[in-house]
Amino acid sequence: MSTVTDSQRKAPAGERVADWADGRLGIYGLAKTNMRKIFPDHWSFMLGEICLYSFIIIILTGVYLTLFFHPSMNEVVYHGPYAPLQGVRMSEAYASTMNISFEIRGGLLIRQIHHWAALIFIAGMLVHMMRVFFTGAFRKPREVNWLFGFLLFMLGLFTGFTGYSLPDDLLSGTGVRFMEGVLLSVPVVGSYMAMFLYGGEFPGGDFVARFYSIHVLLLPGIMLGLLVAHLILVFYHKHTQFAGPGRTNKNVVGMPLLPVYMAKAGGFFFLVFGVIAVMAAVASINPIWAMGPYRPDQVSTGAQPDWYMGFSEGLVRIMPGWEINAWGHTLVLGVFIPIVIFPLVLVAIAVYPFIEAWVTGDKREHHILDRPRNVPTRTGVGVAWITLYLILLVGGGNDLWATHFHLSINAITWFVRIFMFVGPVLAFIFTKRWCLGLQRRDREKVLHGRESGVIKRLPHGEFVEIHQPLKPAEMHTLTAHEQYKPLEIGPSVDENGVERKVSPLQKLKAKLSKGYYGGESQIEKPTAQEHEEITSGHGHH
Repeated sequence: MSTVTDSQRKAPAGERVADWADGRLGIYGLAKTNMRKIFPDHWSFMLGEICLYSFIIIILTGVYLTLFFHPSMNEVVYHGPYAPLQGVRMSEAYASTMNISFEIRGGLLIRQIHHWAALIFIAGMLVHMMRVFFTGAFRKPREVNWLFGFLLFMLGLFTGFTGYSLPDDLLSGTGVRFMEGVLLSVPVVGSYMAMFLYGGEFPGGDFVARFYSIHVLLLPGIMLGLLVAHLILVFYHKHTQFAGPGRTNKNVVGMPLLPVYMAKAGGFFFLVFGVIAVMAAVASINPIWAMGPYRPDQVSTGAQPDWYMGFSEGLVRIMPGWEINAWGHTLVLGVFIPIVIFPLVLVAIAVYPFIEAWVTGDKREHHILDRPRNVPTRTGVGVAWITLYLILLVGGGNDLWATHFHLSINAITWFVRIFMFVGPVLAFIFTKRWCLGLQRRDREKVLHGRESGVIKRLPHGEFVEIHQPLKPAEMHTLTAHEQYKPLEIGPSVDENGVERKVSPLQKLKAKLSKGYYGGESQIEKPTAQEHEEITSGHGHH
């Protein structure tokens, strides 16, 4: 029979509740193990926090909006306070969005916070992924977490599309019509997919309700699960850190989660919330009343999707109107080919970590980040991908470029058609050469020190500049990176003179490895002996 001690009777109620919970959940042990976990400190790590906080803001504002939004395409006549639309027939979805904007207290501000937060969430994910990519934070053991992040980005694109389609205004309706054309271009099953999604011939009567379920239940639920898994893996694998004195693959130099990191993270959350709220208060976004309700026989002038879907539309706009007619069926290649290329452009980045691991053959864990200049090939690939993304974004708005800059829309279209192939190649070459130039500059700084700007005249009349030696911490940063040796296939014959069989895959791997780590892809780091010779008086300082 258990007894209660005097100390337990005298303990405060809160402590007794905590003891009760700990006896069943093990909270004390869990907190002791994890609440003092160390996190490194660097400004670029806040990009991931911006994604997290904007997602929280999206959820909070989205819950408020669902209380007043009616996901129905039933027609009603508008009798609200916005005079230009008085007596106009519209769907309940559009009418309820007008009601939120003009009659619900704080409704317009919440709508705009929700939309701005969505844009910042996707932009934050893209920039965060590029930070992870350029610094090599995706390497073992974080390949799975990279895929989680990629899936979050992809789901974010489609969640945004379904979200801005819900008001059923003329602009979003044009985007929904574009989506119908994409579905109809799919061979064999395209028409069935369109009929299912829209509940009949376009525009049907069900797509708002179905988009609503997808937008508020299906996609956010999957994203929330992926986000939790992503954060758990970040916690489990420990955070990456940039090279510096005392930092190795076996430790983390930084601040504890509690109280320092949590205090900073909490303050940063309110800072992000405040910035988004100010943007929503002063900058109008998606003014549906200016566009009017959707009608299938009308198209908004200058209709453009949100920026994150613009590159997919760019693919369709620049594609020639090719068609194949056979056996009574029409295959619209002008739309079908772009929607096949669209995911490939994104998947190319998703699978990159596995390609690099295969090329290097490196199976070690990496917790120290690369400086992008020290991995020129990877940095060039990333910049080439961004260049392709931006060029296609220009194609997605070719009509606006033409009208705003008084250019020929055909000239812009042909520019995008050509430079979607040429641009990434030029960007790769330029970026790689730039990285090599930065490596040479780092090598000179290590060997000769930093230029001081002070000119000294030697006794024999020569003028030289005084160089200041680098601090040990800066010297470590410039020389801490590893330099791999490219893989070698070896001799074509073995020791007995018999020709060795080398598969095409092995030849490709060796060629890629040379492209990554050959003499033209990295500048050799200065050795300790070279540094000693320079600093011992054989160089000018």
